[in-house]
Amino acid sequence: MGKTKFDTCFFERYAMISLRTLLGERYSCLVNEDRPDLQAPDHSLGIEVTRAMEENKSVADSLLLEMAGIIEPDEDSEAQADYKDIIDSGYAYGLRGGKYVGSVEYNYWALAMPLRRIIASKVDKVSSGFYGNFTDFGLYIFCKDHLSQDEVMLTISYTSGLQKGLETCFGTLYLSLVDRLYVCDMADGRISHMEISRDMCRRFFREALDG
Repeated sequence: MGKTKFDTCFFERYAMISLRTLLGERYSCLVNEDRPDLQAPDHSLGIEVTRAMEENKSVADSLLLEMAGIIEPDEDSEAQADYKDIIDSGYAYGLRGGKYVGSVEYNYWALAMPLRRIIASKVDKVSSGFYGNFTDFGLYIFCKDHLSQDEVMLTISYTSGLQKGLETCFGTLYLSLVDRLYVCDMADGRISHMEISRDMCRRFFREALDG
């Protein structure tokens, strides 16, 4: 495997690629910046990207396997080879030879809080002006745990409750469940979703690694 970019922007790039591919033209101009993570140059749209999951290596490993389109840990595929190279290199967690060597692992996954906590944190930030001035804000969340349709509805309801009365808030919630992307309109509660095949997962994963 050539030089890859498994760094703290990997998830942002994966999210950007998935949005461009699944949702089309409005997202084609997005660039990976900071505060928020994905931005339209004309400030018409700003999307913050985060993860909702437990903060440990085994859960992180599992999420990455799914994002790479790998179902079985020993599956023989190009994506599996890429994944093994990442783990062996220590890019992801600050590991060498399977041993923990510092605080890199914890720091890298520190934002991967459970869903309710991460939403509350991000809503507080967007309302405070932390993400700057954009016409529309979105929140893209990689969810390790599967969400049922009812749980997606509850997530929208919870977010709406937090945002009630706020002048600046997220207009769209994107819930990435690896095999599908839910797009939730916070103004009217409308939900749509796009299926993501294993081949698409692998392509997103590879392109995000290549930077």
